[in-house]
Amino acid sequence: MTRLLIIGAPGSGKGTQAVQIAKHFRIPTVSTGEIFRTNVSDETPLGVEAAKYLDDGAFVPDHLTNALVKDRLLDADLQPGFLLDGYPRTAPQIMELDNMLASQGHRLDAVVELRAPDSELEQRMLRRAKEQGRKDDTIEVFRHRLDLYHRETHEVVAVYAGRGILVSVDGSGDPSAITTRAIAAVEKFLATRVSP
Repeated sequence: MTRLLIIGAPGSGKGTQAVQIAKHFRIPTVSTGEIFRTNVSDETPLGVEAAKYLDDGAFVPDHLTNALVKDRLLDADLQPGFLLDGYPRTAPQIMELDNMLASQGHRLDAVVELRAPDSELEQRMLRRAKEQGRKDDTIEVFRHRLDLYHRETHEVVAVYAGRGILVSVDGSGDPSAITTRAIAAVEKFLATRVSP
């Protein structure tokens, strides 16, 4: 019964690390980015609306994101636990997630924060743009996203740090070394955490 959240700036390797950490703890990953991209490519009503924001590198508005995540958290495969990737990104979304989990008698166990210098993040994004051909990975969009992250998501990190459930991990260097550091840090944290 492990409920985790992974957070980090664009290019911090959240997606890669989320998969590895979730596999280790035997829980599904819930990636809002993937859900958005699927909806955009399938041209669902949500996808059409979300595309307007994603193309500009802006956050999808809370009401759209909250509804999507709420539905997903009710799915049976997430009852034993999950790893959230890409949500919450704003302070109001934290409150919404708290309410969603409380209604099921749950709460987050830990929040993994991946940290890396902006210059390294930019190089990773440029590499990913070439390798995956993602149209949303331009320097302009990346810098806008990074600015949004520093301005808005920083508050999310501060809230979880204040609750004492933030686990900061050095997100620089080799992905497998980052995975090892992240898993060790989370296991250490969970082992010392006393359930209420």
